[in-house]
Amino acid sequence: MIYRTYLILLTGLITLTVYGQRDTVKMDSLLLQNIQDELQKQTTPIQPRVAVSANPDISVIGDFRGHYQSFGKRNIFGGLNEAEFSFQSVVDPYLRADFFYGVGQDFTTGKFESEIEEGYLSTLSLPAHLQLKAGRFKHQIGRINPIHSHALSFIELPDPYIQFFGNEGLRGDGISINWLLPNRSFFQELSFEISDVTDNPSFIRSERNHFLYLAHLKNFWDLTDNATLQFGLTGMSGENKFRNFTQIAALDLTYKWKPVQFNTYKSLTFQNEFYYSHANLDTAKINSIGFYSLLNVQVARRHFISARYDFSNSPSSTQFRQQSGVLTLGFLATEFQKIEFELKYTNMNQALPEYGLSKNILKGNLRWIFVIGTHGAHQY
Repeated sequence: MIYRTYLILLTGLITLTVYGQRDTVKMDSLLLQNIQDELQKQTTPIQPRVAVSANPDISVIGDFRGHYQSFGKRNIFGGLNEAEFSFQSVVDPYLRADFFYGVGQDFTTGKFESEIEEGYLSTLSLPAHLQLKAGRFKHQIGRINPIHSHALSFIELPDPYIQFFGNEGLRGDGISINWLLPNRSFFQELSFEISDVTDNPSFIRSERNHFLYLAHLKNFWDLTDNATLQFGLTGMSGENKFRNFTQIAALDLTYKWKPVQFNTYKSLTFQNEFYYSHANLDTAKINSIGFYSLLNVQVARRHFISARYDFSNSPSSTQFRQQSGVLTLGFLATEFQKIEFELKYTNMNQALPEYGLSKNILKGNLRWIFVIGTHGAHQY
C-alpha cells in the first residue's frame, strides 16, 4: 500500500512539473482525492484479538546410548534407550498439570516398555505459602530422585541409590504438601508425602492399608553472589517385601559456585548424599548405609568434567560392600542437545553369579540427549 501511495504522489509531482502553475488548485484537489481513494481501498479492518492457545507445552526427549560392560556373553549394546513425552500446562489460576510418559528399551531383550512416569496436579494459590500436589510423582528425597535421568550430569546412577531405590527411583501415587517456611534469613521448605509407592528394593506397594510416609526439609543459603549451599534432611517409613517395615534416613549436601562475571564459562558443583536404612526382615534387623560424592566442573562454555565415588551396602545385607569410581565427560552443544562419555569401575567384596557379575566390573557409556518442543527448566 505504501509503495502505491508513493507512486501516486510521484505521478502528481510529474504532472505539476509538466504543466507548471497552470490550474494548480485543480491539480492539488485531484491529487488529494486520488490519495484518499487509494487509502480507503487498501485499509483492512482491525481483527479481534485471538484467545491464548489452550494447548499444553509438549516436548519429546530422546536418550540414545551405546553401552559396554565387561561381563556377559554379549557385552556391547546400543540404540534408543528411552523417549520421554511431556505435557505441561496451567489449567486455570488455581491448578497446574504435569504429565511425563516414558518409553524405554531393555537392551538385553530389545523390547520396549512404556508407562506414565509422573502425572500430577499442583495448586497455585493456596494461602500461607502452601502447595498441594496429587497424582503420581517422584518423592522429595535428596538431589537425584526428583530429577529425570536425562537432566543429570552423569549416565550411570550412583550405586547406593540403585541398591536402596532401584533404577527407577522412589515414586508413587499419593499426595504431597509443601510449606515454604516464613524464614527471612534463608530459604526453607518442608514437605510431607503419603503414597502407594511403586515396588523397589526397600519398599513395596502394600496389599494392606500401609503407605509410604515421607518428610523432607530443604534448606538453601546464598553464601555470596557466586556461591550457594543446600542441605536437606529426609525420613521415610514403609512396608518391605517381608511384610514388615523399613525406615530410611537420608541427608544431602550440595555446594555450587558459578561466578556472575563468567557464568556461561565456569562453574563447580560438589554434591553428596548419604542413606541409612533400618530394615526389619523376617529373621533379622539390618542396618545398612550408602553414600556418593560428586564433583562436577565446567571447564569451558560447553565442556564439563565430573568425577564420583560410590559406596553401598545392600538394604538386606551389611556384609555386602560395593565401591565404584566414575568419570564423565560432557559436551553441552546447546540447551537442547548434549553428548556424554562415561567410564565406571566397580569393585564388590563378593561375586553375584546369579546375575553374571564378578567382583570387578568395567562399564563404558556414550549418551546423546536431544529435546524438541517446549520443555520447562529442571529443579535447581
